[in-house]
Amino acid sequence: MTIDVLVIGGGPAGLAAALEAKKQGVQEVMIMERDVELGGILQQCIHDGFGLHRFGKRLSGCEYAERFIQQVKAHHIHVKLKTTVIDILKDKTVFAMNAEEGMLKLQCGTIILAMGCRERTRSQVFIWGTRPSGVLTAGTVQRYINIEGYLPGKKAVILGSGDIGLIMARRMTLEGISVEGVYEIMKSPGGLKRNISQCLIDYDIPMHLSTTVVHIHGNNKLEGVTVAAVDDKRQPIEGTRRYIPCDLLVLAVGLIPENELSAKMGIEIDPKTKGPVVDESFMTSVEGVFAAGNVVTVYDLVDDVSITGEIAGRGAAKYLQGKLNQDTHYQMIHSTNLINLVVPQRFRKNNLENHLTVYMRVREEMKKVYIHGTMNDRVCLHKKLNIVSPPEMVVSNIKKEDISDKGDITMAIERG
Repeated sequence: MTIDVLVIGGGPAGLAAALEAKKQGVQEVMIMERDVELGGILQQCIHDGFGLHRFGKRLSGCEYAERFIQQVKAHHIHVKLKTTVIDILKDKTVFAMNAEEGMLKLQCGTIILAMGCRERTRSQVFIWGTRPSGVLTAGTVQRYINIEGYLPGKKAVILGSGDIGLIMARRMTLEGISVEGVYEIMKSPGGLKRNISQCLIDYDIPMHLSTTVVHIHGNNKLEGVTVAAVDDKRQPIEGTRRYIPCDLLVLAVGLIPENELSAKMGIEIDPKTKGPVVDESFMTSVEGVFAAGNVVTVYDLVDDVSITGEIAGRGAAKYLQGKLNQDTHYQMIHSTNLINLVVPQRFRKNNLENHLTVYMRVREEMKKVYIHGTMNDRVCLHKKLNIVSPPEMVVSNIKKEDISDKGDITMAIERG
């Protein structure tokens, strides 16, 4: 089987990428999704707040996904559900399998990686104790309650202040589960301010910063946890341990881009983003293979995920049509110490249409700052922001006319 553009993953990035590639004139576009339906994680997000930028409305995750799914159907894009990709070769040969067709081999003109991200588990945050039932990630609890219709516990403790954990604090409260509190090992919350306000403060759920779970109690079923305050090195402080009886520990301790396939085929991975190094078209270090959404880096807004999908979709179409310039050398995008990561990491000016979109995360919360982009000691971006914080992606557009033909861009933040 031959496919022009194969999109691996049917979440918001994959849906947007497939649609954009089709709109750009690509004939054979296919989405390959291992789940039973398109939409990805959005299908279990019944809360609103999605689509404010793109559609100007407060949609649930399901409604946001459905708008894209209907467009996929209208554009007659091929979809293979319940299909798992098991290997990708550098010549863009893809091996996949499903229960109905068995092993599949596809030769692709180009590939867009949109596998999303996964949650960190208990073993990755080193919590001591036995392995009783009742220790679940926030996404799993969300699926149990919103899709399966199960209540996984009666009294919950939440470890980590990621957005899914904050949202589930509210959701569990509404379903009658008593949420004892949210415990965050860092000095500042990991979720968006609006979620802290709407999900914790509005429901009188306390958040304990610089505090973590140090021990899990129980054999067959979780009976309780021990929490403790931590010092600047995130080590438990003696004399601060406290036992909390509970039958549910919800882990909201961060997300990791899903890049086993990417690494297996030799794509260069950025140690800061944990995702592929990409250029202005979101093409990876393997020619003709693109990446989009949370597989590149974890975004906080689904609107940004969809935008990166569209960028990758346009890039894939241009690659097939021979319109993507690959003759000139890459110019790089660097960042200073106050910026934790930057995407894309490199670019070719000839491939830019009107501007270069740069996504950044800062290391700490700062108020009244200026974002600077410089090239060859010349300013190409100057932008003022009232506040920046690690949970919120900073997005800036650098006009093509302000970018030099040679030299790298250095992104920096200056306190006002």
